Amino acid sequence: MERRVAERLRSTLGPLGLEAHAFKVGWYNAVLQPAFHLPYPDDTLAFVVLSTPSMFDKALKPFVNKERLKIIRDPVDQCVSHHLSRVKEKFPDQRVDVMFDYEMLPSRKPKFLAQTAAHVSGAAYYYQRKDVKLDPWGKKKIFGVCIHPKYGGWFAIRGLLLFPDIQVPFLEQPAPVDCVSTDEKRIELLELFNFHWQDGRYRDIIDVKERYSEEQKAYFATPPAERFRLLGLSQEAQ
Repeated sequence: MERRVAERLRSTLGPLGLEAHAFKVGWYNAVLQPAFHLPYPDDTLAFVVLSTPSMFDKALKPFVNKERLKIIRDPVDQCVSHHLSRVKEKFPDQRVDVMFDYEMLPSRKPKFLAQTAAHVSGAAYYYQRKDVKLDPWGKKKIFGVCIHPKYGGWFAIRGLLLFPDIQVPFLEQPAPVDCVSTDEKRIELLELFNFHWQDGRYRDIIDVKERYSEEQKAYFATPPAERFRLLGLSQEAQ
């Protein structure tokens, strides 16, 4: 069952520059405190959805051109929301719950921890302070970051698709590719991400197969309020 769902998602999302990676809710809940658990049985089938560098041209620009007058908030969020909501139409006989990376619970906690979901699905390796043997940071707060084996840091985690009626007790968990395997490189990655994230150097911590275009880099480097202009949208749309 998981394979059929995965193939349908691949054929639907792949042409949009989106990837879907399967996991069991239990894998995710097992590594988090109860306050962050997803409220589903452990064997429930879920997919984490990533946007790859090609999403900008394959999904965002066509969406903006077609839905120009309907864009009233962040264009990328609205584009991803549109396409993931349409995924439900591909599964008329299944319940599909969708969570987006920007959604918050009433407690102000995120609905899901995106990087943990990417790691347990095998999509990308979530490098954290605990992955460094000789920690050089003392009392500093150090945030972790996911690195994709093909795109490095040139990707984003956009949402979850959950299939509450599909239980997959025998699904085998794939290990994420440990592509930043030395202590020195992991320290460099976390230093770049925590203290120099604006320049994006952490994204190239490995040799990548594909990265954002110059146009896409300029878009994400622009303050959100000014991005509408770059896409040819009027400020009134905001």
